[in-house]
Amino acid sequence: METTTESTFRVLGAAPERADDLLLLDRADHEPVRVAADGYDELADAVDALRPGYLVDATLAWDDGDARFDALDVRKRTLFTYADAVTGLFEAALDTMEQAHQEGAGVQGRPTFSADGEPNGAVYAFAEQPGERDVFEEIRTGALPLEPLVDRLNEEDDCEHEVFVFRPLEHDFVVVYLVLHKHSVLADTVRDTYDCPRPSEA
Repeated sequence: METTTESTFRVLGAAPERADDLLLLDRADHEPVRVAADGYDELADAVDALRPGYLVDATLAWDDGDARFDALDVRKRTLFTYADAVTGLFEAALDTMEQAHQEGAGVQGRPTFSADGEPNGAVYAFAEQPGERDVFEEIRTGALPLEPLVDRLNEEDDCEHEVFVFRPLEHDFVVVYLVLHKHSVLADTVRDTYDCPRPSEA
């Protein structure tokens, strides 16, 4: 028997081991949900246009544990970008990692500011736990949701953001940089510096 559910979701990206499905995070309970990404008619273009980071209102149709989009509306085109083996980290990230290391903290964060002293984002360092947890994958799959950090950024400006999740090559931390404004000079600089091209968008 088919049932439907409605909620607001964050698009995380392709589902692990099921690249033809999308992985979403339900904003209501922070639970990951796998949803079919192909085989649509009227919704085909809308589903194809989804990118990691988008915030969507959706109705899901469930059949024997499998979910498909029944209705879909994009609320915000925030972008999430993931990069592994990153080198040449920026100063704020290095300082945040050092503070976390000195304090023995599992996570440490700080705001960042433009040259004019205006808030332009926030950087967080999550301590890796080799052999116990893969923090990078937990973030990418929604097991460690970034929604509380995005909500905090929205308090500064409730707009579309760009969020970068970096696993440095030479540090036992995962760095999350939330850039306040999408398409800003800062976001462009981060993409250019770490070779993270902005995805095409409809």
